[in-house]
Amino acid sequence: MTSTMSPPLPGRETKPLTVPGRSRGEQVLVKIFVLVPFVALVVAVPVAWGWGLGWTDLGLAAGFYLVAALGVTVGYHRYFTHRAFKAKRFLRICLAVAGGLAAQGPVICWVADHRRHHAFSDRDGDPHSPWAYGTGPVALARGFWHAHMGWLFERVSTNADRFAPDLQADRDIRVVDRLAPVLLGVSLVLPAVLGGLITWSWWGMLTAFFWASLVRISFLHHVTWSINSICHMIGHRPFASRDRAANFWPLAILSMGESWHNSHHADPTCARHGVLPGQVDISARVIWIFERLGWIWDVRWSNPQRLARITAGS
Repeated sequence: MTSTMSPPLPGRETKPLTVPGRSRGEQVLVKIFVLVPFVALVVAVPVAWGWGLGWTDLGLAAGFYLVAALGVTVGYHRYFTHRAFKAKRFLRICLAVAGGLAAQGPVICWVADHRRHHAFSDRDGDPHSPWAYGTGPVALARGFWHAHMGWLFERVSTNADRFAPDLQADRDIRVVDRLAPVLLGVSLVLPAVLGGLITWSWWGMLTAFFWASLVRISFLHHVTWSINSICHMIGHRPFASRDRAANFWPLAILSMGESWHNSHHADPTCARHGVLPGQVDISARVIWIFERLGWIWDVRWSNPQRLARITAGS
C-alpha cells in the first residue's frame, strides 16, 4: 500500500496525536460557522419557493462552490495532504487560498486531521470514524453524527507537529494558514458584494449573501463531511484497503470525485480517485489541465500496475 504521508522525521512517532487546541471562544466560533450556514440550508427550500432566488444567486453560488470545492479536493487533499503531484509556487499558494474559501479551517489543521485519519482509519486514533462506538443501530447513529460533524466540536486538535511538519516549515503556507479568518470573511462577504453590484440593489446583495455565501458554504460542508460519514458506511469496495472506505457514486459530481473513497484509501497518493471506467472525477481532470499547462509535474496517475496492486483479492 502506498504511503499516505512523507517519510517520518526522527522522534515524530513519539509525539502525541492531539494537543489541547481550542479555547472556549474558538469552540463557540466553530459552532457558529457550522450551525448558522446549516440553518440557512434548512430554510433554503421554503425561501426559494416563489421568491428570493435568481440566476445571479445561482451563478455566484455555483462559481464560489466550484472554486472552494476544488481548493479542498485538489489543494488541501490531493496536493497538500497526499503529495499526488508537485506544483509551482504560485499554484501552491492559489490552491491554499481557494481551500480557505471553503470555510473548513486553516490548511495546516485540515491536512493534519486528514493525515491522522489515514494513519488510523476506522481504528482508535481516527478523528472521525463512524464505527467509533460499535455496530448496533444506536451506536451507528451516534457514530454517523460523530463522523459527519460531531468530531468538529471536540476540544482537542490534531497535533500538527506530528502530522504536518512539512507544511509548518513552508513559509508561504504558514502565511495562508494564519489568514484563514480573512479568507472566511472574503468567502462570506464577496458573493454578497458581487450580488449587489450585478443587480445594483440591496436586495440582490441580501439574496446573494444567503444563497452564495451561507447556503453554498453549508452545502459544501455537508458534501465534504459525507465523505467522512456515508463513504465509510455504505457503498462499493472493489479494492483492498485496511478500513471500511467505500465508493459512493451519488456524490461523485458534487464532491468533485472524492466519493470514490475506497479507491482513494486503497491508493492514497494517486491523483485520480475515480480509476475505473465511467467514474467521473472532476478533480483529476483539473489536475490533468494543470499538468498540460506546465503548472504541475510528477503527477502520480493511476496505471495498470497500481490497479493490480490494490485490486481486492489480489
